Amino acid sequence: MHKTGYFTHPACRKHEMGAGHPECPARLDAIDDRLLISGVGDALEHLQAAPAALADIELAHSRSLVSTLRGLTDTLREDINAGGPTHAQVDPDTSLNIYTWDAALAAAGATLAATDAVLAGELENAFCAVRPPGHHAGRDTSSGFCFFNNVAIAANYALERHGLKRVAIVDFDVHHGNGTENIVAGDERILMVSFYQHPFYPEGGAQSDAANLVNIPVPAYTRGMEVRELIEMYWIPRLEEHRPEMIFISAGFDAHREDDMGQMGLVEQDYAWITMRIKDIARRYAKGRIVSSLEGGYDLSALGRSVEAHIRVLADL
Repeated sequence: MHKTGYFTHPACRKHEMGAGHPECPARLDAIDDRLLISGVGDALEHLQAAPAALADIELAHSRSLVSTLRGLTDTLREDINAGGPTHAQVDPDTSLNIYTWDAALAAAGATLAATDAVLAGELENAFCAVRPPGHHAGRDTSSGFCFFNNVAIAANYALERHGLKRVAIVDFDVHHGNGTENIVAGDERILMVSFYQHPFYPEGGAQSDAANLVNIPVPAYTRGMEVRELIEMYWIPRLEEHRPEMIFISAGFDAHREDDMGQMGLVEQDYAWITMRIKDIARRYAKGRIVSSLEGGYDLSALGRSVEAHIRVLADL
């Protein structure tokens, strides 16, 4: 059984943060277009998930954050009806519109449905083409284009709802997944491995030296072969030691050399190689079980090509 699921939701296209914002609905169009043109989309199981339940969101986030975002949405709707602004600011580069709440629940719901399907043996692995992204959202905070932490929610869901003992989170976005770190640091059931450009957003990079975190800061202009060497040296031994029963990927593609949001030098072949190494670990320890969820990636052409390369490996194409 080598089926790969492709989860998305129409609500994910309705969230937007204003004209010219790089985290835009066109990102999902670029991915869909590339999968259509390449034929890769024909090999996938296309699925639409229900929105996440708030009880599952609260596996990773505080009730106060959930209440704050819902309250901001309600207030914004009232303001719009009174002729006020169309967006509410969450941080300097992150805002919500009246559809953001539904999009955030849909994005998290996709990772949960993918987790259910993979653990049920209906799929070997899955990719979630969702937005808003998640890895900058911490237990009590939304920031960096992120509202709920889709991957951290799914990882905790696998542990708490499905009874797994050990999972891993792999984050290859150009930005450090500070929100994920905030949620999982110190939880020995979850191993988080990442590389990220440093110094860069978020300020300070990693904030924790907890034993379950393997953070690899790299300087601007680092290329793919250097990243591959670091992965072999630092990620792989820890993943082998942890023996995860499932792997979750924060799949950001903004470390691509064509992406102006970062200054790293990866290309599609590097994302394919990274995915192959993750898949090797998954097949050895986790029955092949992987759920990957979109994070960054803002050059539309590079994003489409990189996701195609990532999915080709997941789907054995």
